[in-house]
Amino acid sequence: MITFQEIDGLKIACRVNDEGFSEDRKSLVFVHGSGCDHTLWKNQYEGLGGDYNIAALDLPGHGQSEGNGEQEVGLYVEWVKKIIEGLGLQRPVLVGHSLGAAISLTFAVRYGALLSGIVPVGGGVKMPVNAVILDGIRNDPDSTLALIAKLSVTKKNREKFLPSLTENTSKASPDVIYGDFLSCDRLDITEEIAGIDVPALLICGDDDKMTPPTLSEFMKDHIAGAKLALIKDSGHFVMWENVVSFNRALKRFVDSL
Repeated sequence: MITFQEIDGLKIACRVNDEGFSEDRKSLVFVHGSGCDHTLWKNQYEGLGGDYNIAALDLPGHGQSEGNGEQEVGLYVEWVKKIIEGLGLQRPVLVGHSLGAAISLTFAVRYGALLSGIVPVGGGVKMPVNAVILDGIRNDPDSTLALIAKLSVTKKNREKFLPSLTENTSKASPDVIYGDFLSCDRLDITEEIAGIDVPALLICGDDDKMTPPTLSEFMKDHIAGAKLALIKDSGHFVMWENVVSFNRALKRFVDSL
């Protein structure tokens, strides 16, 4: 079900367990990527919702949440912190994709003690965005977002996923999407990454062209004890392209905590 809370004057939406949260379950908080909303995680909250407390949020300006988005990852981190506090979840595992991965990593740098673990999916300590894409979102958003969607799944999966992916990544307004990509472009936590001291599982598709596996491999080498799951036959939207392997890796990690 969708629940709403008012934070700093804005109505913020989250998809949570229909039966509510249970104190004897571990909690997972899912953060979507640029332009998307909570439905990005449909295969996860439907597949894993019977085992965990799950909150899949809509960032401000996305999905059913009010607001205009942000242009800095750190500002999104503060929103996520307030959302988690409002939901009353204690030390959840923070799972984030792309922009959401940047948010989960930066959250762990700032507020690691509030988490049981992080799962950055398709992320990096830097996530530069080509100026052509940034300009295109401003001047020709439809064509640019269609190109991004095409590059975001491995070639063999395009026919299956491209229509729904194009729709999902363009749900927010062009201004909000621009801010999302600008947030990624401005990210640089190269120096801070070694300070993360919560358990981390890095997930990446083996054919991710947006945030190549080398970015996750770098983080594995610089976050103490971090694990890396490279998911076969998958691109940037690995949680869609190989649901079984993704959910299995996520569940194994969460259950080990």
